Amino acid sequence: MADSRIILGVDPGTTIIGFGIIKVEENTLTCLQLNELKLSQYKSHYARLGRIYARTTELIETFKPDEMALEAPFFGKNVQSMLKLGRAQGVAIAAGIAHDLAVFEYSPRKIKMAITCAKYLPTVLGYKQRVGFYKYQWQHPR
Repeated sequence: MADSRIILGVDPGTTIIGFGIIKVEENTLTCLQLNELKLSQYKSHYARLGRIYARTTELIETFKPDEMALEAPFFGKNVQSMLKLGRAQGVAIAAGIAHDLAVFEYSPRKIKMAITCAKYLPTVLGYKQRVGFYKYQWQHPR
């Protein structure tokens, strides 16, 4: 029997939140779902938080992940934006904890390096371009 696990990855945001579900089996990684939740149609910040919780819960109940990986917040200059981002992240974490998931945080740079296998790209923009390229490849296999 192969040792396998399913991981729910969350890239928290207040207007767009990214979700990815992967299955890891021995040395094989399979992308089960890669999507985003657009929240701009919700004017209330609390409505957005409710939607984040509901969608995260839906993904957990559908895919039954073993753990959750989140992008750790970076430090910005706008305190209000950071508070809102922290709330969005907290709601996703709460959904995971409510379903007994192990929760792990990773720095944005570490996540992008792991996805792209690119240790030496000089800028974050380079990472983002490669992540976008890989996302496109996963969603449009040949």
